[in-house]
Parts: sequence; C-alpha cells; structure tokens
Amino acid sequence: MALVDDFNAAVAKSKELTKRPSNEELLDLYALFKQASEGDVSGDRPGGFDFKAIAKYDAWASKKGKTKDGAMQEYIDLMARLTAAYS
Repeated sequence: MALVDDFNAAVAKSKELTKRPSNEELLDLYALFKQASEGDVSGDRPGGFDFKAIAKYDAWASKKGKTKDGAMQEYIDLMARLTAAYS
C-alpha cells in the first residue's frame, strides 16, 4: 500500500505548486492520474471545437495499456520533478 500512499501524497502536492507547469506537463499529470485511478480511456473521442477536451482525451489515450501501478509510479516521479522545478 506504500505506492497508493505515495500517489495520494503526490496528488496533494500537485495542488501546492507555486508556479504553473506547462500545458504539456499538466496534460501528462492528468493522463497519468486518470490511468492510475480509472484505467484505460473509454468512450468516444470528443469532436468539434472543444480543444481542451480533445487534448485531455488524447493525453489519457496515450497511456492506454499502462498498469495502474505503473501510472501511479510515473505520476509520483513526474511530481517529484515538477516540485523541484515549480516550488
């Protein structure tokens, strides 16, 4: 359960960054969080002009097949790098 605890701590840290990460970093955080908490993306890709929803869907879809544990560890590692860069 240490991995889950570390993941939850990293999620809490993500709300404490003093500077805003880049859009790419934020999308990566989002995708890893969704993969770790829900698994592979489901549903249809958004269409039209909802570019934010499309970007989020595509980012999550790029993590398809990654295990929940693997996604949690990647999220923890990414947050460690972002904390060093943006805190």
